[in-house]
Amino acid sequence: MLYCVQMDITVPHDFPADRFAALKAAEKETSQALQRAGKWPHIWRVAGRYANISIFDVADHDELHAILAALPLFPFMAISVTPLARHPSAIG
Repeated sequence: MLYCVQMDITVPHDFPADRFAALKAAEKETSQALQRAGKWPHIWRVAGRYANISIFDVADHDELHAILAALPLFPFMAISVTPLARHPSAIG
């Protein structure tokens, strides 16, 4: 199943910078492993915000939830999920 997922990250101003740097590094490693595995085939930065729009290709809602909840930055995310279906006018 394909999902469009928007993730907006908000970190408290008093969160320790070194801990946040470690979380960002872990987030990058996790996201790249999921990309290599084909679970996270697309990720785009939203210009001007600490946010991204991504496409996930997973078995079901439960797998998507497990992946998102395991992301290192998950506690700082506001997430919007839209399930996707093939459009009848799509040519590919």
